[in-house]
Amino acid sequence: MRIGYFLSCEEYAPAELLEQAELAQRAGFTSLWISDHYHPWNSAQGQSPFVWSMIGAVSQRVDLPIMTAVTCPTTRVHPAVIAQAEATSAVLTRGRFTLGVGTGEALNEHITGTHWPPAQVRREMLAEAIEVIRQLFTGEVVNHRGRYYTVEHAQLYTLPDTPPPIFLSGFGAKSVELAAHVGDGFINVKPDADSVREYRAAAGDKPVVAGAKGCFAPSADEGLRIAHRLWSTEGLPGELAQILPTPEHFEQASQLVPEQTVMPHGPDVKPYLQMVDTYRSAGYDELCVAAVGPHYRELIELFGREILPHS
Repeated sequence: MRIGYFLSCEEYAPAELLEQAELAQRAGFTSLWISDHYHPWNSAQGQSPFVWSMIGAVSQRVDLPIMTAVTCPTTRVHPAVIAQAEATSAVLTRGRFTLGVGTGEALNEHITGTHWPPAQVRREMLAEAIEVIRQLFTGEVVNHRGRYYTVEHAQLYTLPDTPPPIFLSGFGAKSVELAAHVGDGFINVKPDADSVREYRAAAGDKPVVAGAKGCFAPSADEGLRIAHRLWSTEGLPGELAQILPTPEHFEQASQLVPEQTVMPHGPDVKPYLQMVDTYRSAGYDELCVAAVGPHYRELIELFGREILPHS
C-alpha cells in the first residue's frame, strides 16, 4: 500500500501547506491529497484557502501527484467551471492530477443560498456533473440541457494530453454503487473493508484510496487534547457532517463528543503503524495521512524515518 500526505486546508495557512508539501516529498510520501472547503469544520481549525490557488502553487514546488479530496462539483461551483479548474491543474502538474469528487456538505455548499437537497438528489447531481465535465474534456464545443445543469457553447482550450481520472468519495451502498459505475476510482476515509469489497465486486480492479489523520505531540495526553480540540467533529455520527450548515453548528454538536481517541496521537510510532496496518488489511491501494496540530513537521519526520521506508 502506498502512503501519501493529506494537505488539510481547514487547518493550515497557505504557506504552511506549501511547506508541508515540500517536507512530504522529501520524506518519501508518494502523493498529495488536498481538501476543498469554503469553511473549516470549526473555528479552532481556523483556515480555508481556495483549493485551486493552492494546487497551482503546490504544483510549482513539488512533483508529487495531487488529488482533491474532495471537490463537490454540484452547487457552489458549476461543473463547467470545475472542468476548467481541473484541466489547468492537470496541465500545471504535468498530467499528475486526479479530480476527487463527492456529494458535498452543506457546510460549504449552502453559501450561495441554494437549497441543499437530500442524498439521492445529490447523487443524481454528481452523476450529471461528471457527465458535463467529461464532455468538456473532449475539447469540443459543449451544449448540455440536463435535469440539473445547462451548458451553453462551452469549450476548454487549455487541456492536458489525457483527461485526469475522476475518483468518487462514497459512504454507504448507494454511493459505492455510483462510484463503481461512473468513477475511475473510489475514496473513503474509514478502514471499511466491506465497502472496499463491494466496490471491487462492481468495479473490478479500479483503485481504492483512503484518508486518515494523525496528531503528533510531545506526549500522548497532549496529542489527545489537540486532536479533540481541532477534530472532535470526526466523532459525529450519521449524516450530521453532510447536513449541518455552519462551523458554529459543528461546534455545538461537537460538545456532545467526549474526549476520546479519534486518531493516532502522541510521539510513539506504534499507533501510526497500527493505523497503516488497519487500512492495508482493509484492502486499500493508497492511504493519505493528514497531520493535525502544530507538530506537523515531527509527524512527517516520524513517517519518513519509521514508516515510509517499510511501506
